[in-house]
Amino acid sequence: MRIVVLGGCGDMGRFVVQDLAEHTDAQLVIADLRLHAAERLAEQIGPRAKAAFVDATNPESLLQVMQGADAVVGCIGPFYRFGLLMAQAAVEAGVNYVDICDDYSPVEGILALHDQARAKGITLITGLGWTPGLTNILVRKAASELDRVNTARIYWAGGAADAQGLAVVMHVFFAVTGDVPSYMDGQWVKVRAGSGKELVDFGPLLGKVEVYHCGHPEPLTLPRYLDLRTVTLQGGLTPRWNNWLADVLVRLGVSRTPQRIETASKIIYRLEGIIGAGGVPYSGARVDVYGTSGGRAVVRSYRAVDKQGRLTGIPAAIGAAMLASGAVKAKGTFAPEGCVEPEPFLEELAKRRVWVEQVAPA
Repeated sequence: MRIVVLGGCGDMGRFVVQDLAEHTDAQLVIADLRLHAAERLAEQIGPRAKAAFVDATNPESLLQVMQGADAVVGCIGPFYRFGLLMAQAAVEAGVNYVDICDDYSPVEGILALHDQARAKGITLITGLGWTPGLTNILVRKAASELDRVNTARIYWAGGAADAQGLAVVMHVFFAVTGDVPSYMDGQWVKVRAGSGKELVDFGPLLGKVEVYHCGHPEPLTLPRYLDLRTVTLQGGLTPRWNNWLADVLVRLGVSRTPQRIETASKIIYRLEGIIGAGGVPYSGARVDVYGTSGGRAVVRSYRAVDKQGRLTGIPAAIGAAMLASGAVKAKGTFAPEGCVEPEPFLEELAKRRVWVEQVAPA
């Protein structure tokens, strides 16, 4: 089987490539704008890997590199710029596709490709990474264990020292700017990014982290597939001063336009490379799902902590392998909770030593 990884030598994409190389026998195409970097990574992987040039701003370039693939993985960020472009190209090329899209703005457009993808007999999965991705599947797992569910509260903690990719910095600015989507009392609403601050326990490696409302896809997708009345998403950076800095810069207007986000992110990216971001080099996710079982109100809580690249790249690699092998039967465009069975997926994660633990509710 042949799997193409778009952005395959990037901060997250290289983890996808490495996992596919270790856990599948697929022929790998590492497609990237930085062809020389892709060639170096392909040489490290061995004869099953080759490099290819791709320019995500050029639909013809995307189509060319996707031809003949059994599955394509989209890892080119920021996704508010490239997410829909990659998904549209996959539909036109008629290939199975999974991405790690963590921006909320392209989600409606990607899911709107459902009928076109189904007509071509292919599957697109958007947001199969850390958050969204693992978080969505854990909510579905909890829902399968309860008689009814009503609320899902999703939290993430990102270690600033855990990933220094430029697209990651740009995503954070986008996520903490303006009003962002949430789902409350059966309706999609907008809440102010940075509001709703609280401390959430992510376990021994990260401890309690201050989180707040920010823009992610989970509130937009989970109510489509599960009978939930409320879905909230809160996240935060460690160490805490990173949250303060992001808030100050947003207030100063540096994230008012995509161009300003890119300029400010490049400056911070360079500064982090010089002085370091500080803190613990790990990231985490936690979900608390509220419902009933046997007539009693109960909460199911799960969390996972690991390196951000592993938390993001490994789920996408597992998804790509499932698509390429035909393990995902549904055709069309889905969020992970719409087509990925939790247990087989979590079993694959455990084989890679990404541990999910059930914990007492907060």
